[in-house]
Amino acid sequence: MALFHACDIRGVALSELTIEIAQKIARAIGVKLQNKKVVVGGDIRTTTVTFKDIIIAGLKASGCEVIDIGIVATPVFYYAIKTQMAEGGVMITASHNPAQYNGFKLVLGENPVKEADIKEIERLVQVDAKVDGNGVVTTIDIIDDYINYISAKAKKGQLKVVLDAGNGAVSKIAPNLFRACGYDVVELFCEPDGNFPNRSPNPSIPTNLGALCQKVLETNAALGVAFDGDGDRAAFVDENGRAVDNDDILVLLSRYYLQQGSGNIIYDAKCSMVVPEEIVKAGGRAIMARAGHTFSKMAFIKEKAFFAGEISGHFFFSELGNDDGMFGGIKVAEYVMQHGALSQLIDAIPNYLVTPEYRIHYKHNDKEEVLAEIAEKLKEYNPNLIDGVRIEFADGWGMIRASVTEPLFTLRFEAKTQQRLTEIRELLLTAIPTEVASAVRAQIALEL
Repeated sequence: MALFHACDIRGVALSELTIEIAQKIARAIGVKLQNKKVVVGGDIRTTTVTFKDIIIAGLKASGCEVIDIGIVATPVFYYAIKTQMAEGGVMITASHNPAQYNGFKLVLGENPVKEADIKEIERLVQVDAKVDGNGVVTTIDIIDDYINYISAKAKKGQLKVVLDAGNGAVSKIAPNLFRACGYDVVELFCEPDGNFPNRSPNPSIPTNLGALCQKVLETNAALGVAFDGDGDRAAFVDENGRAVDNDDILVLLSRYYLQQGSGNIIYDAKCSMVVPEEIVKAGGRAIMARAGHTFSKMAFIKEKAFFAGEISGHFFFSELGNDDGMFGGIKVAEYVMQHGALSQLIDAIPNYLVTPEYRIHYKHNDKEEVLAEIAEKLKEYNPNLIDGVRIEFADGWGMIRASVTEPLFTLRFEAKTQQRLTEIRELLLTAIPTEVASAVRAQIALEL
């Protein structure tokens, strides 16, 4: 089924992700977590309460001890699992996907959910697997505890910060958290609304940050922070109303953590080559991971890293043990307080010629087969296959990968000169399916 992705389960609510399928998924998860303590929460999407009730009912029928934490952001969900000493969890959310989507983020034990775990859930759904038990449900309110926990780990705030919640799950949580840390908060789109009326839940696309850029300028704020639909991703705007690339945020946060000494830093395969270069300059060991929440988190845990980050806006912190967009916003604000204006910090970071991420919808049923064919065509360049197909040179790189959460191929290119950027881009485009290459060329033409 198209619902079952590498890191989670998600699809268009009530059409792809139907009530019947959700019920089977609930019982399948119950097979995996029978008789265990399980935290269940959900974001503010219009279908979340319906799916949350289904998940709770299925887990209870499977004998689980269910802790219902209500409508929360995903970082609060992770905090609840830790503090309630739960062995599993289900967060009802489609994260950064558009309003019509919903889905389930799963915790099935101490380690991040793997592709094999999701495939096993899919198999259990297909055979309508279930176990029977006599579970119980307890409802708790944990948001204030989360705010107290995070604010205790933060330095006293001294800046004016615009928070763009995008009408998502952090709409009430993030402003309260930042104020608890001492910040002068200006709220933007902080009224919860699962229809996301003001912008897309995905803040990693710069065009979705126009209102935030304007509000930062209007209010003379030090920076702006935007969150995705469930609060585990963040994006940033400097004091001049300019959207900041998360490559640069990764450099700043890496420097922040390497101030305490040498250590491992995880970055994803889509990042600019400036990121590993600057990590090494700051005394760290730069380790590339496949893009995607599960893959970054697995590398973060395996390498005992200080910090891990993706250009999508996922940031993982050693003091938390998980990713948290709100904590990421606080850490960037702290770095600005210590080192000066965000615009100056960003402008001082070296930059090469890097393209935006080209996001191309595809109709291929077997994306792995397509990527394998591309790798075969480019085999003379010894492609890096850690995440899709990536060709690397001393002065640049290009890659194509399949999104783990959407039916998209994503492509990105970087080089030290415009001529090399064009050469590397053309090399890759000639090896990929014609319809994908044509769509990329159309997007390039719009940039000119």
